[in-house]
Amino acid sequence: MPLSADNPRQSLWGLLEQLDAKQIGDELHRFIAELYPLCRSITGEGIRETLRRVDAFAGLSLHEVPSGTQVFDWTVPKEWNIKDAYIADLDGNRLVDFRDSNLHVVGYSAPIRQRLSREELLQHLHSDSRHPEWIPYRNSYYQETWGFCVSHNQLATFNDEEYEVCIDSSLAPGSLSYGEAYLPGATQREVLISTHACHPSLCNDNLSGIAVAAMLLRHLRGISTRYSYRFLFVPCTIGPIAWLHEHQALTSRIDHGLVLACLGDSGGMTYVRSRRDTADIDRVIQHVLAAGGDDYEIRQFSPYGYDQRQYCSPGFNLPLGCLMRTPNGEYPEYHTSADNLDLVKPDALADSFARILTGLAALEDNKRYIAQVQHGEPQLGRRGLYGKAQEYGLFWLLNYADGAHSLLDIAEKSGLPFAKLAKGVSLLKGVDLLTEAPNTSRATPDT
Repeated sequence: MPLSADNPRQSLWGLLEQLDAKQIGDELHRFIAELYPLCRSITGEGIRETLRRVDAFAGLSLHEVPSGTQVFDWTVPKEWNIKDAYIADLDGNRLVDFRDSNLHVVGYSAPIRQRLSREELLQHLHSDSRHPEWIPYRNSYYQETWGFCVSHNQLATFNDEEYEVCIDSSLAPGSLSYGEAYLPGATQREVLISTHACHPSLCNDNLSGIAVAAMLLRHLRGISTRYSYRFLFVPCTIGPIAWLHEHQALTSRIDHGLVLACLGDSGGMTYVRSRRDTADIDRVIQHVLAAGGDDYEIRQFSPYGYDQRQYCSPGFNLPLGCLMRTPNGEYPEYHTSADNLDLVKPDALADSFARILTGLAALEDNKRYIAQVQHGEPQLGRRGLYGKAQEYGLFWLLNYADGAHSLLDIAEKSGLPFAKLAKGVSLLKGVDLLTEAPNTSRATPDT
């Protein structure tokens, strides 16, 4: 369970020590199962209901941006909602039914109800021959059309001369919805956590990011932090663009950030660096993944993929990277009906959650220190610390505690896990051998 305000001095390291991985993983998987049936899109009641459930889970404020609003080079589109859809034979038997899977309808399909020839219908059907039993996911957000997605095996069964087609949807002026939560810290310097919340029934690509971000939000409430934390649950692309347009002045506060996606499969961790390449968030996540001892991959920034490409666009160039397990498009189930509850594993979700929380704890404690004995090393034995010097890197800390090196610098130089060095700092401060250097309680933006 998340810690409450009854223990406001609890650190993120202490929170990590208390976590029950099985409980966290099971709860994340249950939350994904709750959200799975909802038909989300970049606008409409599906994403609103998703945000309401995140609000009930972790606390969130919902915001609306009206259709037609100009946000930089984009325009907020009409709102899309859907009630029902099917393809039926002329006897009224539903052959393709939206009620069976919301992936059957191309996202943002315009309404239609008419009889079509087989040839006309086939022009609006999508399948994937590589995976003949799976339904692919397709959308058409910014080009008005309609379509259905079916398995390739089912596509081969459409042999009648005519079919009845119905998509009971609407495209009308409305708004774009996004969710936001702000947790104030000791300073106004911010860590931004963002995840896309707009895909329909896809568990790894979409729901794993939503669930892990919501769990982070819930557990950070009541914790005393140095940074302020801002969480965004946004429709992909247009969502962060709209938020950035509305909050241009606020972006100067953001010192670190992560875009979260694809966090529930069994693959190793993958981190895509920010456009800055060597921002503190890039260094911290690489250090945390390396210290974890499991397989991981660090990739350079790319202007493709998830919403880090919006936050890292040259006009903002914010220090946000993207953390995933198997990257988008690189697992067979991606954007298909096989991205289901069986693909996301409770232990993988819990591991992703713990890695992110470890990274945030490192950001919180990445300060500079000054050793109180500068000429020769202090005598640790008479202070009861000599036996702990190797384990907690005490000699590394004392040698580089010159006010110029951060704790992350020392972790990188020593090869020791940040968590051990953070414990070493506590030990040395406890015997008055280390003090925090001035001006490290306020982070300095990377350049």
